[in-house]
Amino acid sequence: MIYKSDEGRQLVHQRYREHLDAWPVPHDEVRIDTGIGETFVVVSGPADAPPLVVLHGSGANASTWRADIADWSRSFRVCAVDLPGEPGFSAPTRLALDSDATASWLDEVIEGLGLDTVALVGMSLGGWTALDYVVRRPGRVTTLVLLCPGGLGRHRYGWLVKAIGLRMIGRHSVRDMARTGLGLEGAQADSIIDDIELTFTHFSPRPGKLPIFRDAQLREVDIPVLIIVGERDALFDSARTAERARGTFTRGEVRLLPGVGHALLNQTAAVREFVQAHPS
Repeated sequence: MIYKSDEGRQLVHQRYREHLDAWPVPHDEVRIDTGIGETFVVVSGPADAPPLVVLHGSGANASTWRADIADWSRSFRVCAVDLPGEPGFSAPTRLALDSDATASWLDEVIEGLGLDTVALVGMSLGGWTALDYVVRRPGRVTTLVLLCPGGLGRHRYGWLVKAIGLRMIGRHSVRDMARTGLGLEGAQADSIIDDIELTFTHFSPRPGKLPIFRDAQLREVDIPVLIIVGERDALFDSARTAERARGTFTRGEVRLLPGVGHALLNQTAAVREFVQAHPS
């Protein structure tokens, strides 16, 4: 069970449905049968545009990209995939991260979307998933963008979960900890923190730490890679992530954003410009 109760699952799904109903551009909701169950994908943008597959982080779903989608869907056919085992509409199955299982699942999703090669964007756990796919499936991805990815720097697992779980210190304090640790500011932050608080009240996150990629694996990645990390990331060692990315990716570009936490907002143009600069 990835949810603490069926009632909690319904509340999280209801919030997600509200976000989908308010999706800022026309879209299709696609359900793809895979070997582990159904995978839910939100597809936006012209059918003949270059495909851009985007993977959200842990404790999230495709609504992660709702602030980016209006921009990206003008240039790309954007396929926002709900990762399995996370609080979206895909199967609740959690795949082993130390095997080929995740890459095999993504093979099925890409093929189910009628795609061959794709540009791939991943955030946090989605960044780990995207990089794992590139490592295991050379030739399937043309361009890779990693936003605060796991698998390069040390994983400070559980910080946010512990913060959300500290009910005895009061709701306001929990929200302050989430705001500080994620680096969220302004009115946009309130809505995001509302979603985080609701989700982690009812959702049980994946236990353990993300596997770390070996230097030899990273040196084999022979496609353009953009890595963006926040200097004050509370979930991953961003300085180490940047250092390893600079030292291993042969075609990598690294941006370490000063004063920024794990929540990398307002990177819409950076992602679009990088992918457009490296067409398949």
